[in-house]
Amino acid sequence: MKTFNLFVVKLENRLKDTITSESGFELYLDAKFDDFKNRTTEGPVVCVPFKYDTGVEVGDTLYFHHLVVLGGDNNGQIFTQEDNTYIVNYDPEHAISNQAIAYKSQKDGKIRCLTGWCLLKSVEQEELTLQSDLIEIVDLTEKLPTKAEVVYTCKEADEIGVLPGDVVGFKQNRDYRITIDGEEYYRTRAEDLMYVEI
Repeated sequence: MKTFNLFVVKLENRLKDTITSESGFELYLDAKFDDFKNRTTEGPVVCVPFKYDTGVEVGDTLYFHHLVVLGGDNNGQIFTQEDNTYIVNYDPEHAISNQAIAYKSQKDGKIRCLTGWCLLKSVEQEELTLQSDLIEIVDLTEKLPTKAEVVYTCKEADEIGVLPGDVVGFKQNRDYRITIDGEEYYRTRAEDLMYVEI
């Protein structure tokens, strides 16, 4: 099988619906209450787009956008020829249309970002706190990050001078999280980066 501009991945489950305790006891989760965080966002590649040289090979692990498994009618982007296979759109020109975020090579184990995407690690941000001797001030809102350290870059970030290790600022609400090898990253488009700290 050949696809023009699509990756095809094979997944056992669309949702991460189990956790295993330290003692090996497996628990089942009802993922419908928080399916955004529990969507599967990685899988082995069974087909690569022949139209583009992405560097990805069959058998590599592809990390992709959460809409692949639960987009549209909530069935995800099912590939019609086989069970448990899903299509992942690839666009070498525009990150917003590119659902393929990164991949891990089975040959060397290295993680590489695909068109337009960067993977960032959270950095400690100074919090401003209000203090009062009369009342206790409690802020229950989650502080959304707007800066992080670059761990993996793409060609587009390299072109604007963003390097791994740089601390960058990015637009608010661009903090989508993805877990790779047990580490949590922010997947952010290079076009959403606003500055590099000096």
